[in-house]
Amino acid sequence: FVGTFVYNGLFVCLTFLLTMNNTISSLQGQPENGQNAPQPNLFNEAQGSLKTVRDVLRFAVSRFNEAGLFFGHGSDNAHDEAAYLILHTLHLPLDTLEPYLDAVLLPSEREAVLALVQRRVEERVPVAYLTNQAWQGDYDFYVDERVIVPRSFVYELLGEPLAPWIEYPELVHRALDLCTGSGCLAIQIADHYPAAQVDAVDISLDALEVAAVNVEDYGLQERVNLIHTDLFEGLEGTYDLIVSNPPYVDAESVAALPDEYLHEPELALGSGEDGLDATREILLQAAKFLNPQGVLLVEIGHNRDALEAAYPELPFMWLETSGGDGFVFLLTREQLLGQE
Repeated sequence: FVGTFVYNGLFVCLTFLLTMNNTISSLQGQPENGQNAPQPNLFNEAQGSLKTVRDVLRFAVSRFNEAGLFFGHGSDNAHDEAAYLILHTLHLPLDTLEPYLDAVLLPSEREAVLALVQRRVEERVPVAYLTNQAWQGDYDFYVDERVIVPRSFVYELLGEPLAPWIEYPELVHRALDLCTGSGCLAIQIADHYPAAQVDAVDISLDALEVAAVNVEDYGLQERVNLIHTDLFEGLEGTYDLIVSNPPYVDAESVAALPDEYLHEPELALGSGEDGLDATREILLQAAKFLNPQGVLLVEIGHNRDALEAAYPELPFMWLETSGGDGFVFLLTREQLLGQE
């Protein structure tokens, strides 16, 4: 269940950006935030009427569908999101729903679940912020509204997929995660490359506070160094691997995002008029911070065409991910310098 939940969230988020014009038209046809939410008395009735997990699941799915929620932070449909929210709140295994469907809830359990369902409907809060948990594959992380909800494809490419460029994990001694946010990629880098010291950089002190929680949860305080700076500013030394999931949403798309995305830090979403401001800076400076044969791995959303048009001289290698082969590029130091 968890794998499906996370995969769908990644795909939906990026597909949304690709089909923004359709989404804008759809959103314009919907009532303003809150106008299509159910009347509060439905939740009052639910407190006294719903008994089992099945009851609450049905109620949540109905309310999510009625409210016309947007699903882009972990699932792509009302049922999966409701099931996750219920299982998490009841401290049940996230991959096991069926055995518990007819279990009767305690009044306090019912109240806790319905409170979160109501916030999801009426405030459009992404479910990851309601549970303070986000998943990437087998890794889970603490999140709140100080950081973007993790949904990068970069995590899929760490380790074995990079073997053509990094033959042995032990060859990575220093790694850099730019725009680390919750620290999710830095933590996974440390796991995949056990000899690596990882610098995790973010311009947001709030984000670094969240990252510190996750670094401590994984016991990586001695290997992941959290740094408050803007991209490469003030960094010293060079790295064998640099990864980044920088802001990459263009200004027009930021203005048209569904309400759910407005709970995320705007700083982590938009990057100038064309969405490439941060990526341009990374391409400008990365070679100076890479060791010979060092690797740069960057996610750019649906900006492939714009990026290739802006840098026709760079031999971008687009790596296959669960969302396709147009979202994450790889360049070596030598390619950045025009040496191969």
